[in-house]
Amino acid sequence: MSTSSTEYNFRARDFVLGAQMLFVAFGALVLVPLLTGLDPNVALFTAGAGTLVFQIVTKGKIPVFLASSFAFIAPIIYGVQTWGIPSTMCGLVAAGVFYIFLSFLIRWRGTDILRRILPPVVTGPVIMVIGLILAPVAVFMAVGKTGDGSVVLVPEKTALIVSMVSLSVTVAVSLLGKGWLKLVPILCGIAAGYITSLFMGLVNFDAVAAAPWIAMPQFVYPEWNLEAILFIVPVAIAPAIEHFGDVLAIGSVSGKDYVKEPGIQNTMLGDGLATSLAAMLGGPPNTTYSEVTGAVALIKVFNPAIMTWAAIVAMALAFCGKVGAFLSTIPVPVMGGIMVLLFGAIMVVGMNTLVRAGEDLLEARNLAIVALIVIFGVGGMSLPTPFSDEFRLGGIGLAGILGVFLNLVLPQQKKTEE
Repeated sequence: MSTSSTEYNFRARDFVLGAQMLFVAFGALVLVPLLTGLDPNVALFTAGAGTLVFQIVTKGKIPVFLASSFAFIAPIIYGVQTWGIPSTMCGLVAAGVFYIFLSFLIRWRGTDILRRILPPVVTGPVIMVIGLILAPVAVFMAVGKTGDGSVVLVPEKTALIVSMVSLSVTVAVSLLGKGWLKLVPILCGIAAGYITSLFMGLVNFDAVAAAPWIAMPQFVYPEWNLEAILFIVPVAIAPAIEHFGDVLAIGSVSGKDYVKEPGIQNTMLGDGLATSLAAMLGGPPNTTYSEVTGAVALIKVFNPAIMTWAAIVAMALAFCGKVGAFLSTIPVPVMGGIMVLLFGAIMVVGMNTLVRAGEDLLEARNLAIVALIVIFGVGGMSLPTPFSDEFRLGGIGLAGILGVFLNLVLPQQKKTEE
């Protein structure tokens, strides 16, 4: 009897901790679909399902939660506007397949092969391009316009008050927050901006009242589109490399070497399968969440079963129609304020990747690679492709492919002896 009671209490504790982990991830999880036009309920479901798939592949050994990846925001926005959601999902499925390919490459040749093909001098500037390309979208939304700046949704003065409240609270919590609060700066910023919007009359709850409590998520299935594949797959270069850092981070927190067991090849495989599964249902690509890793470090509970419960709770919430309806009431300036910091942070991550590598960026080879990646990507360079007269390869996709190509063909600088 006592054993059964202890077992029940242990499971109950795991459930509560899992729900808290979802709370930590929630703000970032739903931010991606809200910015890109995808269904946040679908994102909740695919985050939970992707986490379970990852756990199966890695034999339930790693306490991580997978959810919406920020790295794909720009290509998803472009893809949805250009080809629609189903075609964009095709490109995202292919991005997951790219991860799977990398996992088998690692299994065959070891991790050194990726370091040779995708060194920091390539991945750093590609990450920077992702953040810089999104900068105008963030500013437009912060001043109350649509992401392309074509339509005014909220008067500029009102929008700036709301967006700056969101931005200020997010920054303040990330700097001054203690304990759990420090792990949810985005959620705090959204909450502060939302409350400000309520006082300024920007929120309408009619959609929430009309939405059913129980509703099927609006799943969207991919449609074949080669152009979307060629545009989106190169974007996967940067998050694929970041995956190593995420696995090392959770390993350092829990005191285990997950690169060896269950192996980076299996964690990459799990990430790829989770991403492809998400895209097959209309959700954003998945990635391991550093916020949740921080929460694990805080509570010092390393049982992967906690993430199982977080995944189950996320999937259950996906079937609550009022959740999605409520999230849709968040005004554009609230998200714009968060995006100003978020996309700037992505750029800084890219810069930090270069700095940590310790390379001399003024050395001719490095200068050429970094300069061309950034200017081609941010400047809007595009090149024709043999696949279609209308489709041109540009943006992040061109920047990623160009970086890999230059790294492979440009000769290494000979080190002179002093």
